Amino acid sequence: MQTAEIRESIFGSVAMAGIRSTLGFIFILHGLPKFDNPGFAGYLESISIPAAMQYPIALGEFVPGVMLVLGVLSRMSAGIIAAIMLGAMLFAHGLAAGTATLTGDDGVEFHLILIGTALMLVVTGPGRISIAGLIRRLPRWAS
Repeated sequence: MQTAEIRESIFGSVAMAGIRSTLGFIFILHGLPKFDNPGFAGYLESISIPAAMQYPIALGEFVPGVMLVLGVLSRMSAGIIAAIMLGAMLFAHGLAAGTATLTGDDGVEFHLILIGTALMLVVTGPGRISIAGLIRRLPRWAS
């Protein structure tokens, strides 16, 4: 079976919906507790990020997660998620300071998996089992 045949098959559509929804739910659950968490604001200040960034970071994780689950603006949402994860690796997990490791407490392996998954969705789009797939008239950037 060729790549195009797999992509057009029901298996490919179900797989894309599963991957997209899994990444979306991870970010919904990851962003939701950050909204009213004074501990997160304090943590941001401890790594030299203004506490006022608490809500933009929480929104930047929660809203793209919802959009991925629904399957609308998936490419844009996945790009935002990849950028947020890159920032988390650099600043929250010490990659910029040289203190990060691949595994362990400051490990970045989970972040790399999320970035790779998000970039795959940027390239492939949401699949047919999505709002964008059902409408089919959305421009490519809005799918």
